[in-house]
Amino acid sequence: FQLYGYCYQDSNDIPDTLTTITELGSPLEMIQLLQTSWEDRFRICLSLVRLLHYLAHSPLGSVTLLDFRPRQFVIVDGELKVTDLDDASIEESSCTSNSDCFMEFPARNFTLPCSVEGRCQSMNEKRNLYNAYRFFFTYLLPHSAPSSLRPLLDKIVNATGNCNKHGNAKYFLFKCDYHLSPSPSVNSEFTQKCVKSANALLFYRRVPEAFIPDENYRCWPSYHHKGCLLSVFDINEAIEICDSYSQCKAFVLTNETTWTGRQLVFFKMASNHIMPDPDKITYVKVTD
Repeated sequence: FQLYGYCYQDSNDIPDTLTTITELGSPLEMIQLLQTSWEDRFRICLSLVRLLHYLAHSPLGSVTLLDFRPRQFVIVDGELKVTDLDDASIEESSCTSNSDCFMEFPARNFTLPCSVEGRCQSMNEKRNLYNAYRFFFTYLLPHSAPSSLRPLLDKIVNATGNCNKHGNAKYFLFKCDYHLSPSPSVNSEFTQKCVKSANALLFYRRVPEAFIPDENYRCWPSYHHKGCLLSVFDINEAIEICDSYSQCKAFVLTNETTWTGRQLVFFKMASNHIMPDPDKITYVKVTD
C-alpha cells in the first residue's frame, strides 16, 4: 500500500498513536469481482501473488496476516492491496515436535515440520497461501477462465489449496509470470490451441474503417453493460467467439486494448447499419 505520510501523536488523551495517510482504494466486493472479466480477476490474483511473495521474504522476515479476509483489502487501479496491518505478525510458532505445528482451517488441516531451531517451518507463508486460496484463488481464477488455460489453472489452484512443496508463493508467482503472462509469445502458445484456423476468415467479409453503432446484444462477461464487448488475442479468437454465439452476425475490432494488451472487440447481432470510423474494422459473417 502506498504511504504518503504519517503522524505520530503522544498525548494524555491519545497516547502512542500513529496516523497514516495512504492512497485511496475501493472496497473489495467479491460478488462484483465475479461479474468482471477474467483478465481483470487474473490481474487481482497476480497482484495478490506478488503480495504473498513479499510477505514471505520481507525485510522483517516472513510476515503472516492473521486476519486474512477480503475486507482487509482494497482495489487500487485494478490491483489488490492490503490496507489493514493491525493483525500482521512476524513470529513463527515455536515447537518441540511436528504435532505442535498444526494449522486448522474450516475445510482442512495441515501439520508442518518442526525445525531443529524449534520453529514451525514456513508456517507464516503457508497460512497466507492457504487463506489466499480459500478466499481468492478458488473463486477468481477458474471462473470463466480461457479454456486453454484451465488445466494449468487447476494445477495452480490445487497446489495452493494443498500447501504442498510446490504450493508456496514463489512457485505460484513463477507459474503466473511465465505461463499466464500477457506477452504475445506466451498467449499465442495457449490461445492458438483452441482458436480456429485462418481459413475461417473466408466466411467473413472485412469492412475497413467501419463501425456498427447499434445491433447490440448482451453477453457475459462483458466490458460494456449494454453490449457484448470482449477481449481477444487475435482475429481467429474473435471469429471463434462470434461463431459460438448464435445471435452474432458481425464483430468490430477497436483500437483499444486491455491491461494485458488484448484487443477489445464488439460483437453484433446484425450489420444493417454500418458507419464510417477510421479507428475500427468490421467483419460481417457471410454464411452460417
